[in-house]
Amino acid sequence: MAARRFSDEPAFVLHRYDWSETSLIVEVFTRNHGRIALVAKGAKRPTSSFRPILLPLQPLQLAFGGDAEIRSLKSAEWQGGHVMPTGDALLSGYYLNELLLTLLARDDPHPQLFEIYARVVQVIASEHGEVLQAALRTWELLLLREIGLLPQLDRQTLTLGALEGATRYTLVPEGGLRQAQNEERGALTGAQWTSLQAAIHNDAPFTTTLRACAEMMAELKPQLRQLLHYHCGVKTLRSRQMMMDIQAL
Repeated sequence: MAARRFSDEPAFVLHRYDWSETSLIVEVFTRNHGRIALVAKGAKRPTSSFRPILLPLQPLQLAFGGDAEIRSLKSAEWQGGHVMPTGDALLSGYYLNELLLTLLARDDPHPQLFEIYARVVQVIASEHGEVLQAALRTWELLLLREIGLLPQLDRQTLTLGALEGATRYTLVPEGGLRQAQNEERGALTGAQWTSLQAAIHNDAPFTTTLRACAEMMAELKPQLRQLLHYHCGVKTLRSRQMMMDIQAL
């Protein structure tokens, strides 16, 4: 039986590493197949057509084939749209990719998440740096929701009781959403959590969540960071440590 072949598949490169003296293993996030691993034979040669194409945060269209865990990349075409981000924007892109590599299983399609990722990459690559942090919080929320790690945000997790609008609640990795203690900082009000719940379940979740996050970024950032670190099994993600190291120079 001939090996299956797929073509015209929208994708982004998440990570790449050496496979041999001339070839690479490329982890990609595809629209219809999820996260997959491909071998790009000869990609390290100066004359390879893959060499200038297989870059992170660039919209690509791929053709690949095979039935093994690591499939063979047949072709890759850049779809244009924006230049390669630099500086803080590039580090933010690495952060998106690290979360996908850590939390998303291979061969698990998430077409809606792919479209959201593409929207966030557009923000990162644009000159609108004022919305970058809101876009990152939006990505974190929608990623957690898509893979089933985000509790319902308009109910207390343990009791399923409704939230009170003016009461403050905190997101605890082991216990979900619960009423904040007096000494806890950075908690959000019941009204804020409820607005986030409505935003992420809107028919246009990226836009509505982006607007909601822009109004509560300072409080939301530590809440989501704690939850993500818990599920990633790390104290600090590599991309965040890289950013802190650069800022300390």
